Amino acid sequence: MASADLKEELNCSICLEVYVDPVTLRCGHNFCRECINRVLDSQRRCGVFTCPECRSVFRKRPWLQKNVTLSNIAERFHSTLPDQKKTGVSCRYCIHTAVPAVQCCLHCEASLCDSHLKVHPKSPEHVLIEPTTSPGKLKCSLHKQVLQYYCTVDSTCLCVSCLQGANHRGHKTKPLGEASKYKKDNLKKILTQLTSNRQETEKRLQSLRERKGRANDSVNSFAARLGGMFRQIRERLDFLEVQTADYVAKEAERNAKPISDLIQQLEIKKDELCSKICHVEELCNVTDPLTVLQEKESTKGDFCVTEKGGRQDVPKIAEMDEFLIALNLQKELSEVLKNVPEMLKLPGTSQLQLDRRTAAPNVTISPDFLMANGAQENYFKSLSDDTDNRFDSHQVLGKTGLNGGRHYWEVELWDTNTWRIGMSYFSIDRDGDDSIFGNTDESWCLCKSQKGYFFRHDGGYVSVSSSFKRFRRLGIYLHFDKGQLSFYSLEPEVRFLHTFYHRFREPLHAAIRVGYGAWVKIVK
Repeated sequence: MASADLKEELNCSICLEVYVDPVTLRCGHNFCRECINRVLDSQRRCGVFTCPECRSVFRKRPWLQKNVTLSNIAERFHSTLPDQKKTGVSCRYCIHTAVPAVQCCLHCEASLCDSHLKVHPKSPEHVLIEPTTSPGKLKCSLHKQVLQYYCTVDSTCLCVSCLQGANHRGHKTKPLGEASKYKKDNLKKILTQLTSNRQETEKRLQSLRERKGRANDSVNSFAARLGGMFRQIRERLDFLEVQTADYVAKEAERNAKPISDLIQQLEIKKDELCSKICHVEELCNVTDPLTVLQEKESTKGDFCVTEKGGRQDVPKIAEMDEFLIALNLQKELSEVLKNVPEMLKLPGTSQLQLDRRTAAPNVTISPDFLMANGAQENYFKSLSDDTDNRFDSHQVLGKTGLNGGRHYWEVELWDTNTWRIGMSYFSIDRDGDDSIFGNTDESWCLCKSQKGYFFRHDGGYVSVSSSFKRFRRLGIYLHFDKGQLSFYSLEPEVRFLHTFYHRFREPLHAAIRVGYGAWVKIVK
């Protein structure tokens, strides 16, 4: 109660809170500096200033004198308030001021300060706990008794009466402390697992961010190379356009020179004739016969006509050699486009050939080792030499094994009968179902069957979009180090088809399977 009385003495009569920077008027009353300044500001219009407490009148705005002693007392009182803010619970019985509670009685459901705790009953039913804003939650809603046990079957807290009742008879129960400790132990295990999962997730996120960063760097690098390539192409094309236009203009001038020279000669002759005509007309107009006759004698040869209406042969204008210009342009443009793969750091076309030693008896190989034709079953068996490398039927491998880096090759095909095109290890079986490309983990291919198109590896299928009606030319790209094998359709437009990802353990050879009547040709 003494604390409450002290707080009332320390309250500003304007804001009703403990003084902050208290000042004193001449009449002796104290106020917060900010509070009294607001009041005096509002009284300025009236021309009269009064004390809000005693109504004393001041003709001039009163001088505000800081009350040092009162300020020190108020600051010390303020220093006791953080404990109350820390718990957030005030004594229930301190009605004049908020005094921090130190204990809470579950029986009375009341929070108590030090003073009221001393006079509170000490009987066993008055159970004291740490201050709380909701002590009712710690009591049984049915029996209004303190919750002391925990039923593991129903997962609920019990009082003594609940424990003795029929609803929980035979159930396994534990004291609240023991049940809480057991649950905390389980929560710690869960927390350990969650922490581990979070760390693993963070690692995956970091890994994905790094992969995204590398992918962005790769894209930006490729975009920069593209920009540089197009700039070079534009500069080269601009120079080629100016050079070609200049060449065409000079050729046109050279071809037309004979006509231009003749035109110049005729212009000179025309000027001479006009001059003679004017002179003859003047003589015709002269009336003195002597003058006319004398002029004729002195200029007898001036009026002679040397030509009798004859005309010189007109030279022909040579036609522009457009084909020569087109050939030069084609050569120059080819040179421009020739450097595109190098500027984009793309692999050149691999010079592959088919290995006749691996060709099945019903597969014929062209003399340049680039084309495989599907022949009638066993038609060439008697003509071919048997080797350990030869397939039993329909298939052939390439001579060169590709590994270490990036490679690219293309094929043309007759897309009417069945075929398979891809890459394979040289160690693949030569007979039986395991020798067929795509049936085991030793080969990867695009297949054409009666049912349509699909990709095949290790017996698995990936269907190709039904928008592809027919293939004419295919591109196969291998990035051996990244374990990437991609297929592209090149005609009638360039489109991505599929990518296999695998850790290759051996060099890869071109793999071709052709049914009867089908053919596949490697493009050089």
